[in-house]
Amino acid sequence: MSIRLNSVRHGLFLDSVILMRISSAVSQLANVEEAAVMMGTPANQEILSSSNLLTDDGKTAKGGDLIISVRASDESSASLAIKHAVSLIEQPAILKEQGSDVAPATLRAALQDSPKANLALISVPGEFAAAEAWKALMAGLDVMIFSDNVSIEAEAQLKQEARKRNRIVMGPDCGTAILGGVPLAFANEVPTGNIGIVGASGTGIQEIACLIARAGFGISHAIGVGGRDLSDLVGGLSTLTAIEWLDSDPATEHIVLISKPPSEKVVEVIAGAISCSRKQFTVCFLGSGDYSFPDNAISVKTLKAAAASVIKMTTDVSWTEGLADTEHADAKWIRGLYSGGSLSSEAQVILMSHGLEVVSNAPIMGADTYVESSIGHALIDLGDDKYTVGRPHPMIDPAVRDQPLLDALKDPSIKVVLLDTVIGYGSSLDPATHVAKFLEKNWNNTPIIISSVTGTEYDPQVFSRQVAILQDAGVFVAPSNSDAAEAAAKLCLVKHESV
Repeated sequence: MSIRLNSVRHGLFLDSVILMRISSAVSQLANVEEAAVMMGTPANQEILSSSNLLTDDGKTAKGGDLIISVRASDESSASLAIKHAVSLIEQPAILKEQGSDVAPATLRAALQDSPKANLALISVPGEFAAAEAWKALMAGLDVMIFSDNVSIEAEAQLKQEARKRNRIVMGPDCGTAILGGVPLAFANEVPTGNIGIVGASGTGIQEIACLIARAGFGISHAIGVGGRDLSDLVGGLSTLTAIEWLDSDPATEHIVLISKPPSEKVVEVIAGAISCSRKQFTVCFLGSGDYSFPDNAISVKTLKAAAASVIKMTTDVSWTEGLADTEHADAKWIRGLYSGGSLSSEAQVILMSHGLEVVSNAPIMGADTYVESSIGHALIDLGDDKYTVGRPHPMIDPAVRDQPLLDALKDPSIKVVLLDTVIGYGSSLDPATHVAKFLEKNWNNTPIIISSVTGTEYDPQVFSRQVAILQDAGVFVAPSNSDAAEAAAKLCLVKHESV
């Protein structure tokens, strides 16, 4: 019988990325079945409860408290895991005692340290994020809310106030931005150029920006607005502000808009804003129907097509050499295991364009909902809460993908496994090596594995190095996520022929 232990640290806040890394480290200890270190918000307590990690001790926590939760095979292992978590949590305090730089504890203190700052990046528990965003707006700052679990009503109110003040609120749950050449949160190092991006899609921004960068072009600004910005309630307010700003920016010549399916009413508002602009636009609403846009805009279906609409792209097909149909007669399905939700959506668009039926835990229009018993072509967004309870996002910790990948490798009905490898700031420092070591232990070259790498040579992980590591492991590395999905579709449509 498993033992559960909780320890509550009252009035202690640590950044969510730090907490996820601590959770991952504790989870790897001997005899620990699962571990999570989270702020004690009601939403997080519900997650812990559903994962059989919450005890009565943990239920006493408030939103500003920290819960350490462990489930282990025996009490001794659980106690040791709690102690190890505490030691990791206390490291920032030790650094402070040693005189190292420590971030200011409040927005006011941060402004005193940096009076010329014009942007606040907020990463606190969701129930506190809106209040901090209000403080930042009142101080005359633009705001990027990395936090999730902020109500859509609070988001709408914040963005209405920001519009009045000619400020912008990016997010909530905004994971990516590049402002004036500075990457924020999950973002890549790209050259400065004349292409602006506005995205309600984090990895969508990353994929397009990196395709543009690797083709030798650059980005003026990439403004993430949060996945709900184009909903009816929010009304695309931050997208409108971003369009206006990029329209007035002399360095920006072409603007790319990215989102998952928006509200039809909001599309009309966005189209009106485009018609008032002097610049050219590319609009990519992944998984949406056809919309009418002004003459200065084109609509495309995929992230690759969005990049190709503003730069000249040539696809090197040499990567497909040796990519042929498996000889296993029972193998017929594609299994996509994605760390980027937008990359999963793009793959769904491509597979369905070839007439393939698709299921997903984050289905676009025309796809069915994935459940554990689903068979067929299944594309899974591993950033979903189900896979990240108490664990880092798969872009931070590629081990989140290990079990689903092992399941796919053991399934004789799987013909192709699609992976994405997303590098850059915030991501794992060497995701390709993790995949390579895992495949060395668990893979016999069947099924076929195809991956893309979203990143640039300037990223800490180095694009070409990640590609080489995957190729040496036997993985076929496509020039883009779109190319990977196209190749997988063709393998499932053509028998025993090279792609």
